[in-house]
Amino acid sequence: MLDVQPPTLLPEHGRRLENEEYLQDFRKRDAAIRNGHSWKLERLQHFEEVGSPSRDALRRGDWDTALRLFEDGRDGLRGIQADEEARGAVFHRVRVVEKPLTPYVQWELHSLRISAEYGERVRVLPADAVAAAETDGPLPELTIQDGKVLFHVLYTDTGVPDGAIRFTDPAIVEPWTAYVRAAYAAAEDIMTYFERAIAPLPPPPAA
Repeated sequence: MLDVQPPTLLPEHGRRLENEEYLQDFRKRDAAIRNGHSWKLERLQHFEEVGSPSRDALRRGDWDTALRLFEDGRDGLRGIQADEEARGAVFHRVRVVEKPLTPYVQWELHSLRISAEYGERVRVLPADAVAAAETDGPLPELTIQDGKVLFHVLYTDTGVPDGAIRFTDPAIVEPWTAYVRAAYAAAEDIMTYFERAIAPLPPPPAA
């Protein structure tokens, strides 16, 4: 159970970015991080990934191909991690998981396990642990870069990326950083979670 209550996050206190503007801004800021920590809170249980052949394979119900494509991407992950280590940039991810698992989340956890093998800090938090914080709706999708910039990442009702709201006020960013850090501390390492809860599962249906 996560005992810390989340701060508020009002859209009018940030700047709305369309998808391409958000991606460009995110990448520029991410590349500039030196000796810093970033955090991601991932709450939705279904996304429509854009430009992912593995995601396309899941959509077709071709589970073997989806997993093979993850394996084929190991060199890219190795390169990303080498770059982050050279910059001293440490990325932490908290993945909230509901039961029963959606096909998307089952698929994504295979990807995140491989990312963790190359150094990404990934932990899994059961949705029950944040239920008390969600009386007014689910927690937001967040990425916080180096404790300085918070992106509330937006999606359509069907899970398609829809830009973000950027916040730079420390009075907003710092409490949310503390909240995601607390969620990370309360969560389980993906390696132990995966072996116990994901590895034994049969392939999911197409989604």
